[in-house]
Amino acid sequence: MIGFIFPGQASQFVGMGAELAGTYPVAAEVIGQADDTLGFGLSDLMFRGPGAELTATEVAQPALLVAGHSLGEYSALVAAGALDFAEALSLVRQRGLLMAEAGREVGGTMAAVIGSDAKRVEESVEQAVQEGHTVVVANYNCPGQIVISGTETGVGRVRQLAKEAGARGSIPIEVSGAFHSPLMEPVAAQFAEYLQVALITDAQVPVVCNVDAVAHTEAKSIKNALVQQLTNSVLWEKSIRTMMAGGVDTFVEVGPKDVLTKMMKRIAPEVQALATSEPTDIERVLQQFV
Repeated sequence: MIGFIFPGQASQFVGMGAELAGTYPVAAEVIGQADDTLGFGLSDLMFRGPGAELTATEVAQPALLVAGHSLGEYSALVAAGALDFAEALSLVRQRGLLMAEAGREVGGTMAAVIGSDAKRVEESVEQAVQEGHTVVVANYNCPGQIVISGTETGVGRVRQLAKEAGARGSIPIEVSGAFHSPLMEPVAAQFAEYLQVALITDAQVPVVCNVDAVAHTEAKSIKNALVQQLTNSVLWEKSIRTMMAGGVDTFVEVGPKDVLTKMMKRIAPEVQALATSEPTDIERVLQQFV
């Protein structure tokens, strides 16, 4: 059984989608639709940059949906028939604007702790919280890579404690705020209002949601999961294991780069994981399955 996985923010890069649009007319048509829907030249930023503008949360989020873990859940919902493409673009654009605004108003940052198990990172987070810092585990990505999110001082303290506890190191993540943390609570409340009127239908195939690693098909539970996702941890490794328990033995990553494919090698090296970032990748996957 094949499972499709979609990357989130930080997978974007200048030039993304250009070769796809030049190779497949349908890709050019979809990206053109994104320009029309959003009302600005998203394709120009994707193809030519500058990188600083493409990295901005309010731009990167719809760009990744077009090219297609957090944001990737919206791509998955489009693929599953629960969300119309144009509706998804509008939602992630609004989501990105709200998250960027929250980042400017309350600050915050994120970092990936490398070479430490989840329990030790959780212990470091707990100690920092007891010291008065605001910081949480944001993403359980894969063995040896746990993402933390919170205030600058909170994240900095956990990075220090994790290093002292034996972590190989930590890497700052280029985002505009403390995503998947309590600092996003104002965003969750505002975004819930947009989701209430958004046209989300029951999914035609199950979508494993980040917030609980459970397969959802009902529109109401999908909307609730999207709101909760803003302030709760992304249970990525657990989500993959849910899919494997359901019979998935081949994972195809749909989107730029191969971030999730690399994670798969750490989560479950025994299963097949394939990236489709470029036309040559897509042709190779098609030849294998068609």
